[in-house]
Amino acid sequence: MSLQVEKLEHNMAKLTIEVSADEVEKALQAAYLKERSKISLPGFRKGKVPRQMIEKMYGPEVFYDEAANHMISEAYGKAYDECELEIVSQPKIEVTQLEKGKPFIFTAEVAVKPAVELGEYKGLKVDKISTEVTDEEVDQEIERERERNARTVEVTDRAVQDKDQVVLDFEGFVDGEAFEGGKGEKYPLTIGSGSFIPGFEEQLIGAEIGKEVEVNVTFPEDYQAKDLAGKAAVFKCTVHEIKVKELPELDDEFASDVSEESETLEEYKAEVKGKLKERKENDAKQKKEDQAVEKAVENAQIDIPEPMIDLQARQMADDFARRIMQQGLTLEQYFQFTGLSEEKMMEELKPQAEKRIRTRLVLEAVAAAENIEVSDERLDEELKKMAESYQMEVEKLKEFMGENEKKQMKEDIAVQDAVTFITEAAVEE
Repeated sequence: MSLQVEKLEHNMAKLTIEVSADEVEKALQAAYLKERSKISLPGFRKGKVPRQMIEKMYGPEVFYDEAANHMISEAYGKAYDECELEIVSQPKIEVTQLEKGKPFIFTAEVAVKPAVELGEYKGLKVDKISTEVTDEEVDQEIERERERNARTVEVTDRAVQDKDQVVLDFEGFVDGEAFEGGKGEKYPLTIGSGSFIPGFEEQLIGAEIGKEVEVNVTFPEDYQAKDLAGKAAVFKCTVHEIKVKELPELDDEFASDVSEESETLEEYKAEVKGKLKERKENDAKQKKEDQAVEKAVENAQIDIPEPMIDLQARQMADDFARRIMQQGLTLEQYFQFTGLSEEKMMEELKPQAEKRIRTRLVLEAVAAAENIEVSDERLDEELKKMAESYQMEVEKLKEFMGENEKKQMKEDIAVQDAVTFITEAAVEE
């Protein structure tokens, strides 16, 4: 095999690969041996037809496709290892010569990992985010906890009020005629939730259990059922049940029930404030990190080849397909439900794919510029943490990891260290 490498524009390259005539003959013979069981000619048992007879009958090209696929797979693999390029896309293959008795020649157009021209990445200005926790925020968080611990109580001695949970029958009429989809029985509805047409829920306030009330509404002009859009309607409604949320008393008993750390309400308030403070600090740290990295990426210059983006988008689509399969859906079913197509999905993924590539390349370049390296000892520490999270022995985990996986993990750690470096060097203002 011989190889020629031609650098193209926009970080693309063309590999011209030549396979000797002897190897072509071997590939054609291998194709014949693989395919002969499928071919029959009069006077010969199936699978016993000589190659020369098959080529005479069907032409010498009969085995070309099978032979070419075999040679391309093998020769491209060797060329990939020999070319000393960091290839970041699937090859675009084009056969330029395939003829019995002559060398096989084909080209593989590939994307090459682009160089990064770093801009400013130290001392970047980012927003200063307050992590102060107000008493109002503490009260709101405690109120949410009361809501989570509320119980539902049935009410029988009064009419419907705002925020009540009711169970009702209803039937809708337009111009005195019942319309399709306008009827419901034993329907649960929270007053004020905005689940129904504007004005419907408010008119149920004051309704008494078991007594029919009429609710007058007008369907919105943009209503999904076009035959009802903009029309006035009357709903005959009967409330069967009224339920109300009953919140627990805000006292020491409530505090001790919902917390494992606090015995009194004051202790619980301090605990909630501490947790909110920690959450805000983590959020602020993440926002600072995101801003700093985003600015470093914006300041860099990279010419990303399109096939590299295509490959990343395809990998993201495959990851998404695996996730929805775990939920019991196929990608085809997802497309039916959403009206998307594979082509549209790929186009929508491309901007995100490009951002992901650009960010990774910049962080790798920062790691290289700052001589950020990950030692074997550091890798062992990370593997130990990983083993603990998987609840397995670290030596067992190492058995599952080859050198490539360890190398990739070191690169990932170095990239995360680059994120930390950029973030810590950023200036809040």
